[in-house]
Amino acid sequence: MQIQVNSSNQIQGDVRLEEWVRTTLHSGLERYEDDLTRIEVHLSDDNGAKPGPHDKRCQMEARPKGHAPISVSHTANSLDLAVDGATTKLNHALEHFYGKLRSKRPTLELNEDPDE
Repeated sequence: MQIQVNSSNQIQGDVRLEEWVRTTLHSGLERYEDDLTRIEVHLSDDNGAKPGPHDKRCQMEARPKGHAPISVSHTANSLDLAVDGATTKLNHALEHFYGKLRSKRPTLELNEDPDE
């Protein structure tokens, strides 16, 4: 699973921030690692230099193999909270997505004998 971290001009993106985001995603979404090709993370500060509540935004877009992308976003007072919140939302969205896929798969009847 490839993780791409992008930040707006108002967010000072550095190697430490990118590694922290990657570590957070790996620990929060490791059970989906084989099912996803890529996760794109977009970090922004909606108010720029002006302070304000809930102005840090994290948008994540996961790309499941063979399916349409799944996107979530979370705003908070800090980047830490925004990334954590978006990771939690993405985990729930993927859980729901793969749960629906599993429920649509045909199941064999337990009493059926495939040799008959």
